[in-house]
Amino acid sequence: MKDRPVKPRHIGLAVALVLAAVLAVAISPIGARLLKGEPQQAALVGGPFQLVDQDGRPVDEKILNGKWSAVFFGFTFCPDACPTTLSGLAQTEALLGPQARTFQTVFISLDPARDTPAQMKAYISNDAFPKALIGLTGTPAQTDAAAKTYRVFHQKSGDGPDYLIDHSVVTYLMDPKGRFVCALPHGITPDQTADRIKKAMREGPGAQAC
Repeated sequence: MKDRPVKPRHIGLAVALVLAAVLAVAISPIGARLLKGEPQQAALVGGPFQLVDQDGRPVDEKILNGKWSAVFFGFTFCPDACPTTLSGLAQTEALLGPQARTFQTVFISLDPARDTPAQMKAYISNDAFPKALIGLTGTPAQTDAAAKTYRVFHQKSGDGPDYLIDHSVVTYLMDPKGRFVCALPHGITPDQTADRIKKAMREGPGAQAC
């Protein structure tokens, strides 16, 4: 059977639908950034936050300025993904060699009820974790806002004192101006992570790729 010819009115409808889709993208906030040449990922990840560090000192997004930062969200009672990720980043830190001087890991709590500054300070002192490691926590509203800024999924699981937090396990590489560069997937090796960070460092701030 031969294909039926497309009728003109069908062509007109298809064109109208395409134009409507383009217009919808153009007038959206993300579309506006794309039309200006800004990568969509950069528009979606990172931004202002208000937290406290492991010493109880107030900090904001400026803590990312001046260094390449691996930002990871988790909690100190996490049984697997968090210690595994932080241990891997410690190995990555070592693999960076002299470039490690311009690199830091920022661990942000998703469990502020238990992760007090004192608890965070004790946790990040683990010798298996990165040397340049900062632990951040805050009120539930503050940590929720930070997670939302980085598009991090998190949800309490279970009841009682031993509850867990289900959460996404992506690490975000931010440049020395606090801008998103790329996502470092959970499960890649420390060597692969180091290679991606070195590539970003070679291309310099604003490359937004690694």
